[in-house]
Amino acid sequence: MRRCVSCKRWEPAGAPGCRACAAVVDEVVEAGWRAFVAREFGGLGPQEERDVASMVVDEPDKHLWRVVDAAYDRLTCGECGGRLSRGPAGCRACDLANGFRYVAIEVDRPGVPPGNEHGLRVNVAVVRRPYGISERELVARRLLLPFLLDGRLPTIAHAQ
Repeated sequence: MRRCVSCKRWEPAGAPGCRACAAVVDEVVEAGWRAFVAREFGGLGPQEERDVASMVVDEPDKHLWRVVDAAYDRLTCGECGGRLSRGPAGCRACDLANGFRYVAIEVDRPGVPPGNEHGLRVNVAVVRRPYGISERELVARRLLLPFLLDGRLPTIAHAQ
């Protein structure tokens, strides 16, 4: 783990308020997208990326969660105008998309305890879309991120 140069917290525990930490959280998702695009297509232009993103979100249960989350980022919500699934709580289209993200595939990274990827996924999702989440839960999820990225998995008691 390392300290964020901007907020001095363990990176990325300052997200979503600290831009540098938020960028680290977004990179967790973006790295998955880049690997998917390189493996499946070699490369894509901006419009092709949106087309592929549309196909991915039509079948989220067939893709890794990082790919699904990144696909949503490439699409615009017709209701709120933000990135699909990241709009405010109460935006019906974003709420629906946010729920569908959880049918995506989780595969633990090599060398991490079983369940680490699930913990990482949920905490990343909450920090990237903190609307409708209590401040207390958001703080807990932010503070767990450095440990999850480091390959650790808190006990249920610690997480609670």
